[in-house]
Amino acid sequence: MRIEVQHNFGDIAKRLQQLQDDIRDKAVSRALNKVAEGARGRMATEVSKEYRITKREVNENLQTMRASPKAGKAFMSAKLYAVPRKKGRGFNMIRFITGQQVKGGWGKRQLKLQVKRSGFKSQITGAFIGNQGRTVFVRTGKGRLPIKAVTTIDVPQMFNTRRVNARVRDYINERMPIVLQQEINFVTRKR
Repeated sequence: MRIEVQHNFGDIAKRLQQLQDDIRDKAVSRALNKVAEGARGRMATEVSKEYRITKREVNENLQTMRASPKAGKAFMSAKLYAVPRKKGRGFNMIRFITGQQVKGGWGKRQLKLQVKRSGFKSQITGAFIGNQGRTVFVRTGKGRLPIKAVTTIDVPQMFNTRRVNARVRDYINERMPIVLQQEINFVTRKR
């Protein structure tokens, strides 16, 4: 689960070819790292706009792998990726509960939940809250037991939403030429 952006920078690429290898590699790696960190913040913002989750919770599950300037290296990359929580498990539905109501003569409970901010509220009939208020369960048999926890998507799935991914890719395409030019100016000024 990653975002991949390839770009041909035109005039900036011509200027990069004129620089010495070590200066060019330093400028490119610095630019990649800054844009990757900016994309991480943008990803947290976009996911929290789309889903009922805070930026902080998203950031805890995002990681970047930094690019390093190695002379003569033909390929350089910085990576932004989402790390699944405990063994790929999604969030428990308790995270997205919006209300609880009792319905019907038998007192069947329905939990209302909303995962997306602009989406509809759905209901889970027969679900109940247990584990000292930390987990939503549903019965899987006719008796009292067995029960299972009800989970939903996790940050990596939120990260891979097309709409969110497209916005972050647009941000990277917009920022990369600007940041690369700034880093070229910074590295050449220091010499």
